[in-house]
Amino acid sequence: MRILLLSHSFNSLTQRLHGELGRRGHVVSVELDIADSVTEEAVTLFRPDVLVAPFLKRRIPESVWRALPCLVVHPGIPGDRGPSALDRAVLRGEAEWGVTVLQADGEFDAGPVRAWRGFPMREAAKGSLYRHEVTCGAVEAVLEAIGLVGGPPAALAALRGQPWPLLRQAERAIDWARHGSAEVLRRIRSGDGNPGLADALFGQACHLFDAHPVTPAALAAAPPGAPGEVVARRANALLRRTVDGGVWIGHARRAPTAGPPDDEPPLKLPATDAFTEQAAALPELPVPLRRDAGEWDELHYEELGPPGARVGVLAFEFYNGAMSTRQCRRLRDALGEARRRDTQVLLLTGGADFFSNGIHLNTIEAAAQREGDSAADESMRNIEAIDDVALEIISMTDRVTIAAMRGNAGAGGVFLALAADEVWAHEGVVLNAHYRNMGNLYGSEYWTYLLPRRIGPERAQALMHERLPLGARAAAELGLIDVTFGSGGAGFLRETLARAQALAGQNLISRLAQKQQRRAADEATKPLAEYRREELAQMHRNFYGFDPSYHVARYHFVHKLAHAWTPRHLAVHRKQ
Repeated sequence: MRILLLSHSFNSLTQRLHGELGRRGHVVSVELDIADSVTEEAVTLFRPDVLVAPFLKRRIPESVWRALPCLVVHPGIPGDRGPSALDRAVLRGEAEWGVTVLQADGEFDAGPVRAWRGFPMREAAKGSLYRHEVTCGAVEAVLEAIGLVGGPPAALAALRGQPWPLLRQAERAIDWARHGSAEVLRRIRSGDGNPGLADALFGQACHLFDAHPVTPAALAAAPPGAPGEVVARRANALLRRTVDGGVWIGHARRAPTAGPPDDEPPLKLPATDAFTEQAAALPELPVPLRRDAGEWDELHYEELGPPGARVGVLAFEFYNGAMSTRQCRRLRDALGEARRRDTQVLLLTGGADFFSNGIHLNTIEAAAQREGDSAADESMRNIEAIDDVALEIISMTDRVTIAAMRGNAGAGGVFLALAADEVWAHEGVVLNAHYRNMGNLYGSEYWTYLLPRRIGPERAQALMHERLPLGARAAAELGLIDVTFGSGGAGFLRETLARAQALAGQNLISRLAQKQQRRAADEATKPLAEYRREELAQMHRNFYGFDPSYHVARYHFVHKLAHAWTPRHLAVHRKQ
């Protein structure tokens, strides 16, 4: 079939569908929902058999849905209507939820239901549920619905949903004098990603994101305080007291000030960066890298198995997969600590939602707003810091290293994974193994060494120029990663741990000797320092050169500016 994907943005669900439909032999093109006339033109040019809308904020024009079947993905159960479906499900604490594929008609979210999937709800942020349960269910439902196009609506049990208006900030507002920690977490998580939860920190209006529970041990070590008071910090987060405990607030976006009209809008930043001066005055509550998993921090290390067959497991839960200069340095130090442990296998599990997305564009943009600093300078600091992380992994020749992708990866995050000996992923993972969408960035993280040795020089150059996402199965077929198993989530992690322990129990002496010999031979042929020097010379041109493409693309990305056109590598119907 010829399938047109119409989406507000090329988000994670749209990328996943793009790969899944293409892998099944369909001819797929993408049009971003910019204007009705643009959508009508795309339909005329591409002549699709069906239009699939994974993520829309506007109605499909009547001229289109009357002309061909249009399937709309709604992140709610059958009968649910409105733009805040998943927000409300998280806010209400629903035990079960679902995702529905409807055929578009004159009413928003009210057309015939073509397919749907239900799932149990986790205690997690809205964005995490969307990237995992909603996305997996949507892919299955879209594939089913495409088979039913032109047929009767799907058979349904009694509809349980109902129409709901847009969720307003007043409905999820926190009463710090009354709401307990569980309620506070639910309210912040209901708006995580977008729009956030409107509140205040240190008496200044802001939006809150990225909330985590606080353990009794952390509360006991923290200073006392009234509900709503910020009393301590850890890593990038602030500890805020509640009536029955506390929560960690990882990210915040300050409200705009009444300054000059040319002031830049505030950015979503790590909470300690959004309120630098106030955070610096708070006591820090550090925790060791190896500790109980319930004690929150971005980095966590544990070991499994007996001496001589032991696996080290290093997780790095960086919000949205973005890695700032400070976070990269912390991860480098954690790798150094893990390296001193007596393990046979080191498993790098990244974060549950993202393995890594490379350098932190928001903290880089924030540097442009600081006196005496610049986005170019912070870009260079950040890329040097993430290169140090990659170097630490590449040079770890005394044990087997495995990158286990529990979530998606993009740009430098993909090549950070390739620094390991093996890369494992579940079938729901999507990889964007290129840099060019960010203003034609050249890229670093030793990609010019790591990528060609996996897939060869010619395919490496083609991959970097195509700029298309790859599903995990397609990446494995290409040789970019080693193996895929499981459909995602906790099941993948359980099997990963079992496989890693089985590997650690083998006699690895010969394998490690070969690894060391190859690294020595590669170093003699061309030192890693030379790869790094060449890559950073190109990156210096991106950051400081006459072409501002990177800075323009980064600005558009962090400020979430609307698309003016669909990139040609996505809109194949416009290539001619």
